[in-house]
Amino acid sequence: MIACAATATTLRGNSPLRTTRLIVAAALLVLQAAPLPVRAAAAEERHAACPPSLLPWTQIDLYFGRSIGGAGLVTERMFKRFLAEEVTPRFPDGLTVLDAAGQFRDQHGRIVRETAKLLVLLVPDRAAVAGKIAAVIKRYKRLFHQESVLRTEQRVCLAF
Repeated sequence: MIACAATATTLRGNSPLRTTRLIVAAALLVLQAAPLPVRAAAAEERHAACPPSLLPWTQIDLYFGRSIGGAGLVTERMFKRFLAEEVTPRFPDGLTVLDAAGQFRDQHGRIVRETAKLLVLLVPDRAAVAGKIAAVIKRYKRLFHQESVLRTEQRVCLAF
């Protein structure tokens, strides 16, 4: 990389710390100037390092709270219907649902405990399913009067 060659000498009239800062700034400018597909491919490559027998995929976890804003609970039957009508048509290749018990601090500082459903999706291309994930979250929030659905993503290596 260009910045590596410059680290061997101190730029005339600058302290080593200032020189290091200049080099870092220059390296960032070079990276910023790189076309977005090049930067995305480099980031993807870093995360795609899996052992030869495993494939790089993305695990998406969605946490669905089951309390309906003071009006009861999302029942098993209601959640199964939501899965059948909203999730399965978008992700017919497979999914996992787990029962969960969570807690969080509300806006008044109180600890709130809530049962939840954890939906685990494993996908080969996260960008290809982004719209589907957004639609599932939007629909759940609307149907069951939820403020939010917690979503996490992580790169995983897997084999079937």
